[in-house]
Formats: sequence, C-alpha cells, structure tokens
Amino acid sequence: MSDREFSLGRLAFRALGAAVAVLALATALIAVLQPGPGVGLVIALAGVVGAIAAMGVVSTRMTRKELR
Repeated sequence: MSDREFSLGRLAFRALGAAVAVLALATALIAVLQPGPGVGLVIALAGVVGAIAAMGVVSTRMTRKELR
C-alpha cells in the first residue's frame, strides 16, 4: 500500500476534477466551432458522457491502486 491513508475526499476531488476538465473541453469546442443547435447538442451530450466516463476511470484507477 501507499504511504498515505485512503481518502474518500481525495477520490471525490480528483474524479470531479476529471469531469470538469472534460466538460470544459466540450464547452471550449462549442465556443470555438459555434455549431448549429443539433451539432451543439451532440457535442454537449458527448461531453456529459465523457465526464461520466472520466469519473469512472479515475475512481477505478485510484481505488485499485490503493487496494493493491
């Protein structure tokens, strides 16, 4: 195990940070491209799905690393 004790707060902070990064990327993409409503909606939905996936990946990796 690592030197530090497992922290649920650290896990939540990093998982939400990953989600915010993905959503910020989707927002920047919409702002730069200025697509129509349909394409903008698809980009926004992809951002939400990507944010959920990023939270899952980060939390799974951190938990597996800690329980190893």
